[in-house]
Amino acid sequence: MKISQFSGLLRQARHNVEMTFVVILSVIVAATWALSELVDEVVEGATSDIDRDILLMLRSTDDLSDPIGPWWLEEMGRDFTALGGVAALTLMTLVVSVFFLLLRRWTTTIYILVSVGGGILISSFAKEFFDRSRPDLVPHGSLVHSASFPSGHSMMAAVAYLTMGVLIARVQPRFHLKVYVMSVAVLLTVLVGVSRVYLGVHWPTDVAAGWLAGGAWAMVCLIFARNLSDGGHSTRHPVGGAPASTDARLDMSPDE
Repeated sequence: MKISQFSGLLRQARHNVEMTFVVILSVIVAATWALSELVDEVVEGATSDIDRDILLMLRSTDDLSDPIGPWWLEEMGRDFTALGGVAALTLMTLVVSVFFLLLRRWTTTIYILVSVGGGILISSFAKEFFDRSRPDLVPHGSLVHSASFPSGHSMMAAVAYLTMGVLIARVQPRFHLKVYVMSVAVLLTVLVGVSRVYLGVHWPTDVAAGWLAGGAWAMVCLIFARNLSDGGHSTRHPVGGAPASTDARLDMSPDE
């Protein structure tokens, strides 16, 4: 299939509410199923060998306290991991929320706060529930204080960056711009997760669970946002990306 044909199918799906809903729902089901399988394997201890092998593969054989690669790569790992930290994500969420508040897009602001806030609650509950110990094979390259499963940095990066990516992508007029924005969102999410394993503060399965849970939660929030903005049956655009003529209807213009 040519790229132009694929782009045409995606544009058609975007304007077909039912098809879009089915695609998003399928992603949620697939991610939830994969997450449940992963949780089952982790609880049974079936992933311990692969977790250990991957973690040790990223360390120097002569010194387990030294991640592979030059010194600047380790420093970059700390920079990448900070992108999924509480300070960075909180600041970004507040900045974007205030931006939409100034535009009087109330539902978009609520969508952002519920998505990120809900993700934090789910991540915290899951950590307390599973109470998995942090990796003890190698020294940690970053300070940690909570349980290991799932990776909170990975999950919140997925929730925040995918949510922001969707909001930004929807207002882009060209398909390649949408692809670029979503690619950046996915790349940031991946970099945060990989950096957690590279620094030795998470098992690889912690990160995989964080990605799956964060992606699934972001998609669940998107479905609810579509239903709220569309009244459950119309073809209006979901939060964040409608033309000016529909933004007023979407964001409850009587509140302006």
